[in-house]
Amino acid sequence: MKQMLEVLGFLAVVQGIMGLVSEFADWDWGLVHRFAVFEGYELYASIALLVLGGALFAAAESQKAG
Repeated sequence: MKQMLEVLGFLAVVQGIMGLVSEFADWDWGLVHRFAVFEGYELYASIALLVLGGALFAAAESQKAG
């Protein structure tokens, strides 16, 4: 379970960073730009992904090893 939380946290952080970079560099890559529901809120969705990734890492650290 710990490894799954770490992998999901890593993916959320990567997608959040990609969303922020694409928002400020005007690139079109990352999952945030693929969903129409985030239209106009890409910046907030990317920040939320970064926060989610941090929360997933914290949850993984609170799990017992094994």
